[in-house]
Amino acid sequence: MLHNNAKLITEVRDRFAHIDECPFEGKRIFFENAGGALTLKSVVETSAKFAAIPDNQGRDNKASNALVDIINQSKEDMSAFFGIDSGTFFVGESGTEILFRLIRTAILGSKPGGLVLGSTLEHPASVSACMKWSELGNKTYISVEHDNENGSIDPSAYLKAMTPDVRVATIIHTSPVTGMSVDVTKIVSAVRSISPNCFIIVDGIQHAAHGGLDLESYKIDGYAVSPYKVFSRHGYGIGWLSDRLRDLPHENLIGGPAQNWELGTRDTGSYAAFSDVVNYFDWLGSKVSSKNTKRDRILAAGRAIHQHEKTLTDAMIGGVGNLTGLANLPGIGILGGAENARREGLVSMTVKGMTAEQVVSSLRKKGIRVHARKSDHYSGNILRPLNLESCTRVSMCHYNNIEEVSEFLNAVRSLID
Repeated sequence: MLHNNAKLITEVRDRFAHIDECPFEGKRIFFENAGGALTLKSVVETSAKFAAIPDNQGRDNKASNALVDIINQSKEDMSAFFGIDSGTFFVGESGTEILFRLIRTAILGSKPGGLVLGSTLEHPASVSACMKWSELGNKTYISVEHDNENGSIDPSAYLKAMTPDVRVATIIHTSPVTGMSVDVTKIVSAVRSISPNCFIIVDGIQHAAHGGLDLESYKIDGYAVSPYKVFSRHGYGIGWLSDRLRDLPHENLIGGPAQNWELGTRDTGSYAAFSDVVNYFDWLGSKVSSKNTKRDRILAAGRAIHQHEKTLTDAMIGGVGNLTGLANLPGIGILGGAENARREGLVSMTVKGMTAEQVVSSLRKKGIRVHARKSDHYSGNILRPLNLESCTRVSMCHYNNIEEVSEFLNAVRSLID
């Protein structure tokens, strides 16, 4: 597996741009992956290649035909990555934009009246879309409370608010503030046990880089991902929608294909770049398993990624070698608790006597990139119930290594000594 294979970790790190050096600040450890993961070198090369191609899709020439073939291949790759053969994949401007469109279409296109159900764990993208379009669509928005102690939410919380009148429900797969995942399948089952035909939209933006996806088993209607958080680049988002959500009234060109969800010509390079991501997972899966299909290798890669990241977060919290972990350092608080099986590569912490901004600045001077989450419109839903003004988010991916964790623990120790 990845977590105990130093040679493979080196191979992995070699595939990413700026793995240990910022082009503006020089050497650094990158623990700000929840804000945007490192980019595969193949994605950088592919993006440059397609940025230089002037041809458009749907023309009578070899270049145009090749672009269409690349898009079709990418959609096959998406099917293998997300784990579903039905429904429709499309490219939009960003994960946030896609969430807005999925939620708006579900709310305005569902049966009049009724309820829209979400949770306080969710990102403001989903919450804002639900609030805005519920009001305009004459529906009532209800937000159920997450568990402040474990930084996640259980099916029971949704069940308490469920009625047969719920038309739309939203779920966040993993919180970008606490780093805790939720059991999407069980929440969906709970929701559909009361309102079997409601539309269910999932924000997968934080989760997608940290383990396998299996949309077929989720029984949902929409899923959104931001590829720049899954080793690709900024500038596009990926959405998947069920046939029944796809067929609801939505914006499109009059006289054009009724089922089309892409407005204007999408960048072929974005499709090609996501194929690079899928091919990377396929390659990694071949290194950690002997599976015969692309889908099975992708799942094997996801398991290896999750296990390696667990090794890193366990070391960060519990200690490594003779270095004391965060859980046993004086004045350190850990959101979601020190022992939490839902954690996905992320530790948000507080340091007594220091603001998160001060912690971030101090660690940056020591060559470690982390991020301050404040009690604002992005993170206030998590921090306010904990009576916190801010926290320091330390977010890792599978290309990080135990040596970087050790340097981080030494740096944190110096802050409190």
